[in-house]
Amino acid sequence: MAIWNLGSINIDMVYALPHMPQPGETLAATSFEQGLGGKGANMSVAAARAGAHACHIGAIGSEGKWCVDRLTEYGVDTRRIAQIDTATGHAIIAVDPAGENQIILYPGANRVLSEDQIGQALSAANAGDILLIQNETNMQAEAAEMGRKLGLRVAYAAAPFDADAVQAVLPFMDLLFLNEVEAAQLEEATGKAPQDLDVQDVIVTLGAKGARHFDGRSGDVTDIPALKVTPVDTTGAGDTFTGYVLAALDRGLPMAQAMAQASRAGALMVTRHGAADVIPDLKEVQNAKF
Repeated sequence: MAIWNLGSINIDMVYALPHMPQPGETLAATSFEQGLGGKGANMSVAAARAGAHACHIGAIGSEGKWCVDRLTEYGVDTRRIAQIDTATGHAIIAVDPAGENQIILYPGANRVLSEDQIGQALSAANAGDILLIQNETNMQAEAAEMGRKLGLRVAYAAAPFDADAVQAVLPFMDLLFLNEVEAAQLEEATGKAPQDLDVQDVIVTLGAKGARHFDGRSGDVTDIPALKVTPVDTTGAGDTFTGYVLAALDRGLPMAQAMAQASRAGALMVTRHGAADVIPDLKEVQNAKF
């Protein structure tokens, strides 16, 4: 089985700040780091490090070749990443001493993917594989419809949140990931609570309170508690959780066990500075002491 991730690839430029800037304020950063990021890249790395065959579908500019090399190094299948004449997406990330972040995102190549590219990539997929999409690329609805027709299990991480984008893919969706704020925004836009969306599986992450699974078939609601850690950087934690859940499901684990394992991965992730480059592997997650 495999996870096919139509996802963003970004160059992350991370600045540590004494506090988040106010309007009109100029702040000197206390440190700077550059690394691989993008919600899509993070999720592909997380899925690969969790033991899945993760195939990334995406695009970079000429200056982003090192991003593909880094993804390959981390175990991601990069054969479906195109190099095009548009700048690689990038993000400017500000992190405060409490580990909270603010992000400025330039989509770049992530927003000029073609239907032909996606179709060619998914022609290698098998029924029962997972197709993962999120909101940092174009072609989401088209890919979701292709995935449904091919018999793939379509998963959607609704971030960065856009109510119209979510509603466009809802008819083709099997598994939806939201955080608590996004769930409230989607309910406001649709008039439907997570359990009423007619989606087989809805997972709402609740930060320090853990995560909640809504089973659209049985109506059951399951809470998975969060592990207590001291966060230093929350960048990529949700993406790590998503990749780990899907990798576990791809291996045949039940949802509660998949979410529990993903919760451990997310807890480890927030104790580290960075994004894709510091996502823990499965052995680290299994051996971690909390």
